[in-house]
Amino acid sequence: MPRHPAAAGRLSRSTKRASPVFRTVCLSCLLLAFAILPLASGPVHASCGEVVRLETRGAETIAYGYGLADGASPRAALVLLAGGSGFLNLDSDGCARKLTGNTLVRNQKLLRLSGFVTAVVDAPSDWQGKDGLGGFRVEEDHAKDLSLVIEDLRKRTKLPVYVIGSSRGTISAVNAAARLVGQNAPNGAMLMSPVTSGRDGAFKAWVADTVFDLELHTITKPLSVVVHVDDKCPRTPPELGAKVVKKATATRATLLTVKGGPENSTSTRGLKACAGKAPHGFVGQDEDVVRIISEFVAAQK
Repeated sequence: MPRHPAAAGRLSRSTKRASPVFRTVCLSCLLLAFAILPLASGPVHASCGEVVRLETRGAETIAYGYGLADGASPRAALVLLAGGSGFLNLDSDGCARKLTGNTLVRNQKLLRLSGFVTAVVDAPSDWQGKDGLGGFRVEEDHAKDLSLVIEDLRKRTKLPVYVIGSSRGTISAVNAAARLVGQNAPNGAMLMSPVTSGRDGAFKAWVADTVFDLELHTITKPLSVVVHVDDKCPRTPPELGAKVVKKATATRATLLTVKGGPENSTSTRGLKACAGKAPHGFVGQDEDVVRIISEFVAAQK
């Protein structure tokens, strides 16, 4: 695979209409026009906000870290779904003790500075073991849990709510976007490094789960699929991002292909290639990630 410029901020865009349903957009530099949506600057809050706990499935609970946006006019509320086990072990300030290098977990403060309310979602109380969410990500009860978070955010903020997943968190995001309807449904979904390739016959059956195990064609709200051209994680081959868009036939879907990042990150292999400090996790491109999310939300208004 050819190497690409290392500078995180160097992006170019080409647009091709592939069908009436979706278009593919390739990013390798940021649009100058996007200057109307600048990243906020200033000190990052020491606290993540507060922990919100909601009752679900009898005596179980689901918690999320609730962070208020900077500024008087927040843009939207973002439900942030981390990959890996999904078990964040939130502290009393709503900050994650685990998975802190995940793309969305590490960028929640930048997102708040850019005008978003953030809700970083922990694994529910009955799925906090070593495997965390494991195979629960594809279950209907998981979508119901997430509907409680979405409903609570809408009541608190009166804002549109978007679900954004990274890596295995994309399975959760698709579950919510495909199954939820009405006031419990998100206004849109973004999948960053979506899990599109499972491992059949693995010791743990859930390792075979991908976004294709869910009904992508039932998603009716805007969908954005974001891949990195140098992603070497075996579960998230970037070339399969287009297949996700094609299967989401009921919605307006776009594919964003990101290039760049630190030069030495492109050689990452094995399990490390599935980590946050790799192209898979858009290492060295945090401001680009926030701009991509901001542009997606702005496009829905």
